[in-house]
Amino acid sequence: MPFLAGSLAFERFRISGFEAKSFEDQHIETLSNYASGQIEFENPDAVHVGFLGGGHVLDQTFDTGKNIVNGALHCSVRIDTNQVPSSLKKAWLQMELAAASAANDSGRPTKQQRQEAKESVEARCLAEAATGKFRKMAHFPLLWDLPGQRLYFAGSGSAAIGHSLDLLERSFGIEAQRITTGALALEWATANDQFAALDDLVPAQFVPEIGHSELSWLGSDLNNKDFLGNEFLMWLWWKLATETDTFTLPDESEITVMMNKTLNLECPLGENGKESISAESPIVLPEAIRAVQAGKLPRKAGLSLIRHGTQYDMTIQAESFAISAAKIHVDEEADPFDFDARIDAIREMNESLDLLFARFCQSRIPAKNWKNELRGIQNWLASATPANLRKNPAA
Repeated sequence: MPFLAGSLAFERFRISGFEAKSFEDQHIETLSNYASGQIEFENPDAVHVGFLGGGHVLDQTFDTGKNIVNGALHCSVRIDTNQVPSSLKKAWLQMELAAASAANDSGRPTKQQRQEAKESVEARCLAEAATGKFRKMAHFPLLWDLPGQRLYFAGSGSAAIGHSLDLLERSFGIEAQRITTGALALEWATANDQFAALDDLVPAQFVPEIGHSELSWLGSDLNNKDFLGNEFLMWLWWKLATETDTFTLPDESEITVMMNKTLNLECPLGENGKESISAESPIVLPEAIRAVQAGKLPRKAGLSLIRHGTQYDMTIQAESFAISAAKIHVDEEADPFDFDARIDAIREMNESLDLLFARFCQSRIPAKNWKNELRGIQNWLASATPANLRKNPAA
């Protein structure tokens, strides 16, 4: 079942408005009531959304032993579409117009003929959709961690996320908020009485002569603090290259960090393109340092985290903090069917990443702390060469 084995890829959401202290039979009944296929729409062209048991795209069975694991709710959302491809609609319309205008002296269809052709195509689309030949099914696993007030959704794209969250909100009466780096920073700032400092933040100028007041991928919204995800990866890179690969986290635990496998960078001005590097340790390669010296910022990076004796490998998208290609390393003798342990490991993986980001927030958000950190990054970029990059303790 998804989330309970293999690699992981998901986005994260914070859940509010759920009053129950634990998942019970009534919540399994809710899944069943809103199961995929339970509700049919009169319009065959509509999108159908419902829950699945989580095993596969046709799994419509639910029970507490299967869907409630270690205090978390595990299931899937299936989204059925039954829409005629736009290219086919266009072809039918052109055929209708050609037939209608064949007898016209001008060779062009009249306004009335255009309207009739459009209506004919719409009717044909409904008839073709009713046959089911264009029906497609996609299912997206989710894990709702009630103790952590987190929802892990193994899907991407605004349409899939929107349909799935709408189903959850309607069926369980909850609200879901996407957890981006800006949202995590707000949580930290609120808990540490630094809201005003966070509100005043603007993108850091790591290369002063190549300044930017906004990032092309975020637009001009000054309230959007997701640029902190790009700065988090830049700060982490600098720390690994110049100081240490081991950090003391806010809970006093220690974490060892490596940046590996993949690194994507982009010009914040939207002028000088993108850079994608794949290597065992991309941050020590000359092309990587040249990219950041030219003002590009990291947007995606591979990370390995080791905390409490367990290693977690993953790829992080900087702004959304979406996780992909995540692997939890366990003892070879571990029971692959110990799902309670698997859920605990997912919780700790996410906790480790959030605590590492909180460690960055301690340096970034209070202005008095960031001044020296920023100067250190600027000096490092000004003097970095391929030779001293290879001194990186994580390489």
